[in-house]
Amino acid sequence: MRVEVVAVGTELLLGDVVDTNSAWIGRHLAEAGIDSHYQSRVGDNVERIVEVLRAALQRADAVVVCGGLGPTPDDVTRHALARVMGVALVDLLGPVRDSVDVYGSGGFTSYSASEVADQLAAWVDQGIPRVR
Repeated sequence: MRVEVVAVGTELLLGDVVDTNSAWIGRHLAEAGIDSHYQSRVGDNVERIVEVLRAALQRADAVVVCGGLGPTPDDVTRHALARVMGVALVDLLGPVRDSVDVYGSGGFTSYSASEVADQLAAWVDQGIPRVR
């Protein structure tokens, strides 16, 4: 089995954050006897993420995506994944849209529940389809 790792985040390309996730994943894949011939990093841009994911799916049996999957407005990976997989994103948090602040004042960036709910989505149609 061949697995490719795709790390998403403009901060990785700018050198603001070091991509230790890909190294950790690669080490554990190797320990499990799984080949990983490629690792890619791509910025937070839907078109480029789609391009990298499609290339990875051509080369590997499975793709592990890390980064870019949070609830904030700049996290667009889920849109790219949905496009590659041919599924729609569906808002699951409509009923709680205006309930509470997500992080409060604990030193984190504060996003209102409505901002987070606008960004969170899930795949439907009997779970996440497998891409081959």
